[in-house]
Amino acid sequence: QVQLVESGGGSVQAGGSLRLSCAASERTFSSYAMGWFRQAPGKEREFVAAISGPGAVRYFAASVKGRFTISRDNAKNSVFLQMNSLKPEDTAVYYCAARSGPWAVVGGPDEYNYWGQGTQVTVSS
Repeated sequence: QVQLVESGGGSVQAGGSLRLSCAASERTFSSYAMGWFRQAPGKEREFVAAISGPGAVRYFAASVKGRFTISRDNAKNSVFLQMNSLKPEDTAVYYCAARSGPWAVVGGPDEYNYWGQGTQVTVSS
């Protein structure tokens, strides 16, 4: 069982930046691909970004490409989401997720096995 804990959410004005962190309990962290998802009120949970176990392969949703960066530090069992040029439409609860196996995928929530509790990101105009 992998436990994930997100941090770093908060409120920011449009154009600002935030960095989300996710700490994992799993000692074989590098064997898990990791993803970030978000869910706005009244909407389905949507894919934001994914990174392979070794960190070499990364995918982004079209809506965040060029503004968000995903990275990981396997020595510290952590994955990060750097969010720049934030827009009000980025407002959502952001979730960290782990997928059994090191291959990153662009997929829905069903592709992931473990989830964090989520952290709120609010972007005001």
